[in-house]
Amino acid sequence: MDSRAVIYRALRCVFEPLMWLLFQPRIIGRQNIPKDGAAVLAGNHTHAIDPILIDISTRRIVRTLAKKDLHDGAFGWLFRSAGTIPVDLHAKHNPAALQAAKQALSSGELVNVSPEAKRNYTDELLLPFKFGAAVMAEDTGAVIVPYAITGRYKPFGGLTIIFGRPMKATGDADKTNRQLYDKVAALLKKVMPEEEYKYKKITTYEEWRTRNEKTS
Repeated sequence: MDSRAVIYRALRCVFEPLMWLLFQPRIIGRQNIPKDGAAVLAGNHTHAIDPILIDISTRRIVRTLAKKDLHDGAFGWLFRSAGTIPVDLHAKHNPAALQAAKQALSSGELVNVSPEAKRNYTDELLLPFKFGAAVMAEDTGAVIVPYAITGRYKPFGGLTIIFGRPMKATGDADKTNRQLYDKVAALLKKVMPEEEYKYKKITTYEEWRTRNEKTS
């Protein structure tokens, strides 16, 4: 076992019991995460602990794309040692991060991506999806496992994590991205409490694209 895996496992030994004790998450569809081989895990993002929740949903090591600021801070050595992949959220393109993620997938690893590229603090169900997850799958042949996280980020229950069935790349990044967006939206609708869901703005993939075209 290499040093990165050792550090990852050590961190997991600390955070996993803590997450289970404090948040008692309900995990649905865990069997949809491949037991071996490459896969892109992609879903919504609303809280800082989301990547940890995804980590504890599988026994496998997960390579998570995380903002570059975390790698440059006081605990940057910890993130780098654990194998997270830095992403510059201020840059329009992140070729280094994309290449590192594709290399991990080519080695048969799991890579966790937040297609919204930031935490969603709005009343939108989902923010527009960036193309990273779709391009990774298109270029490596890895399947994409869509997921959704919903509930209250408060101690002692209320969080639900659901993983959908793996989907294959379509041969067209835009089509793959659209399918991923729709699948994550459907998973959220399935598990989000009705009283919360009814207040969400439901913007389709096409509507987001039209808005972006008008403002670009």
